[in-house]
Amino acid sequence: MALSLRRALLSSALFVLPFGPALAAPGPDPVAETEEDTQAQDKTEIVVTGSVATQSSSATGLTLSPRETPQSVTIVDRQRIEDFQLTNVNDLLNQVVGINVERVETDRTYFNSRGFDITNFQVDGIGLPLIWGIQFGDLDTALFDSVEAIRGANAIMSGVGNPSATINYVRKRPTDTLRASASAQFGSWDQKRFEADISGPISDTVSARLIFAHEDRDSWLDYNHVDRNVFGALVSWKVTPDLTATAGYSRQENKADGVLWGALPLLYTDGTRIDYPVSASTSADWTFWNVTDQSVFAELNYQFGGGWSAKGVFTYKRFEELSKLLYAYGYPDKATGLGVGGMTGIYPSTYDQYLGDFYASGPVKLFGREHQLAFGVSTARSDALEWEDFYLGAIDFPAVQDWGTQQVAEPDYPGEYLAADYTDRLTRAYGAAHLNFSDQLKAVVGASAMWIKSTGTSYGTDQSRKESGVSPYIGAVYDVTPHLSLYASYTGIFNPQSEIDVNNRKLDPAKGTSIEAGIKSDWFGGRLYATASLFRAKQKGLAAFVGVLPNGDSYYEGEDTTSKGFEMELAGRITPNWTLSGGYTGLKIENEAGEPTRTFLPTKSLKLATTYTLPQLNDLRFGAQLRWQNQISAVDSDVQGYGVVTGDVTVTQKSYAVADLMAGVRLLDRLRATVNVRNVGNAKYLGSLMWGQAYYAAPRSANVTLSFAY
Repeated sequence: MALSLRRALLSSALFVLPFGPALAAPGPDPVAETEEDTQAQDKTEIVVTGSVATQSSSATGLTLSPRETPQSVTIVDRQRIEDFQLTNVNDLLNQVVGINVERVETDRTYFNSRGFDITNFQVDGIGLPLIWGIQFGDLDTALFDSVEAIRGANAIMSGVGNPSATINYVRKRPTDTLRASASAQFGSWDQKRFEADISGPISDTVSARLIFAHEDRDSWLDYNHVDRNVFGALVSWKVTPDLTATAGYSRQENKADGVLWGALPLLYTDGTRIDYPVSASTSADWTFWNVTDQSVFAELNYQFGGGWSAKGVFTYKRFEELSKLLYAYGYPDKATGLGVGGMTGIYPSTYDQYLGDFYASGPVKLFGREHQLAFGVSTARSDALEWEDFYLGAIDFPAVQDWGTQQVAEPDYPGEYLAADYTDRLTRAYGAAHLNFSDQLKAVVGASAMWIKSTGTSYGTDQSRKESGVSPYIGAVYDVTPHLSLYASYTGIFNPQSEIDVNNRKLDPAKGTSIEAGIKSDWFGGRLYATASLFRAKQKGLAAFVGVLPNGDSYYEGEDTTSKGFEMELAGRITPNWTLSGGYTGLKIENEAGEPTRTFLPTKSLKLATTYTLPQLNDLRFGAQLRWQNQISAVDSDVQGYGVVTGDVTVTQKSYAVADLMAGVRLLDRLRATVNVRNVGNAKYLGSLMWGQAYYAAPRSANVTLSFAY
């Protein structure tokens, strides 16, 4: 029992790579307003009017407006990040239409969209897909100017037609004029946060930017504490009028104590729910999960003239983690509260990753009209080393009612061994064309070819594989009026998988199709953008958990899974002082028999945010954001093994709504004060049912921020 749980919980180098590229790294199974002077980026250029991005290339590699892009695109700009103090990516993506954040543990988070896991994460439009999209620790937003979410399959820019979403983090860049900002924040659970950001020219041809953030806080959860430092340095050199060189270094140190590995058992042996306080945790004060994430990139950008440009980027990333973890399993007796067992281990890991990407784009004239072309190649390698030091003795938790006052004692560990040593290589070639058929009709066509090779072992499982595939893309946009367009797109899915079958062989790649169609429009002189879409995605052979092999490894079988639904979204300004953004998602997820599957995902969700500014009252700004989702559930069949319950037990999290409020005012010429209150209604809800265990999300909290800008 403990062995299978341990292997099910251990996840390898399949993490989100926030400051560099990511490789598919198979391992053990796991249980917009930009700054005015920011230099333009060919591959991920964003120009903002109000809070509507008028240009972005994250979806297709072509610089297009949202109305010209035949997919759903959401951008969270720097203004919204600062207004609502979205200082980490988990909180930010929680507010994005159609994105779900699965907080399965304190320091390991999953993301999904349209019924499927998000595995594509990029920085400035560069990055390679992950088999599992896991974020370790809290990824800080101090380094980013904005965050883009492209929902639906994004085969051209990611190589994999995963029909969930692609998340693109847009770096802050050096500016041509001197800009400086600093802030201090104090809040609930003894939170203290400090940020500093300075940017400007060093000479006529060189500009630089330095970024720093520090956060230290306790938590609503017993024992939990986080200490995080973020550093960023970038230099941009105008070598010639046509050639620009940019280099940067970033480092995030996330040190967390009292962490959750797994979460709370939710049922007693008789199948009834356990009534925990919001602060309940299965952790102990000696546990920790420390992550150091470093990245270096170098970029050359050349303008050929005539609209053509080329960019080459090399990125090196080193990810190091050291964790001492405690996991609780089993079901307590309702009368005594006893019966929960545990396991613990120490897990050092290092991952080195290298990515080179070359990209070119520009216009061509054909049949009397101008069209746009973009193409590129990339190659990447990831080397992973993982150690394990696992305690083999028995661990018994105190009675459930005593958690928080009594904890498991720290044991002695026997010594570490190398548990995983594997290498992944991925090569891609991709291209796209924006075809201008008429003043009203435009089309985007493209494809991405990928070649994957893996070698090595992970926790006794051979990681060898050699796969290749092509994902095509085609989309069209028809302008019905100057303010309204119809669009549709199709993407082929080629989705490599790391899961094994009952014969200990890797599953074949999932294949399928993703289709999206809808209406896009803009209003109030282009200040407000609105869209409505229908989508349908089907993956054949998608990994579905079946059971556990005698050696303790989880095994899977391919299952045909279909997701279909609709989304409505708007973003921008109703008036120059009133912003509004948000939308509604309706979803249905079915297996090949037409039955609901992945029921831990909400099928209905609503997200809204608004701010209003009164310039005559010292730029007084107040706002609110709302997040609502319907009921989710998970089936627990293991509780039957205790002989009290006959049949499966369904665990549910009822529908809930979370509202946040903010208010800010200018105190002096360049000094501003902002107050944020989160979860105003103090809603009590579980953060996820993805793993069957769960812990409660944050209750009501508040913070005050003083910020200076020059």
